Amino acid sequence: MSCQDEIMKKILRAPHGTGFTASDFADVAEPRTVGKSLERLAAAGKIRRVMRGVYDRPRYSELLQEYEAPSPVGIAEALARNYHWTIVPSGQIVLNQLGLSTQVPAAWTFVSDGPYKSYQMGGITLRFKHSTNKNITGMSFKSAMVVRALKELGQKYVQENVIGKLRSHLTHDEKKRLYRESQRATAWMRPVIKKICEG
Repeated sequence: MSCQDEIMKKILRAPHGTGFTASDFADVAEPRTVGKSLERLAAAGKIRRVMRGVYDRPRYSELLQEYEAPSPVGIAEALARNYHWTIVPSGQIVLNQLGLSTQVPAAWTFVSDGPYKSYQMGGITLRFKHSTNKNITGMSFKSAMVVRALKELGQKYVQENVIGKLRSHLTHDEKKRLYRESQRATAWMRPVIKKICEG
């Protein structure tokens, strides 16, 4: 199997909307070869180039009869993997992703343990804000999202309906991981997280 075929095989195993960089295929070939293969796959229409060095597997909308816009979260995750950052959506974004808000601003902001960075993706800005927040480093993405959402809302606004919605967004394994990973979270969050994980 050629390098290009091997890369495509891995891409097809990922969900639509997943972002990729050459570093995701370090086990297939050296970066220059992977980069050329990704360029050829994009030129052939098998994947989509979103920005320099970043591609995605686009989802086709039968309703609209066109490809959907790139997923900001999928592309942000690809950049985070490439640079070895831990990231989590911030502000209205994390609340939207967890079903706690319907607002979606044009700038998608992520808290990151990497440097301050900003990227343009079509008409959307991906903004990474550095934080030494102990609540995200070393956590799985979903656990960090829940902790960040609680922080965004504040203790006063975390009622039973919020706990129920957060619970519904987690699988059994994600609840187990959240409970284990949240032991360093702010004191008021720990009993709330315990209730989320018990449901």
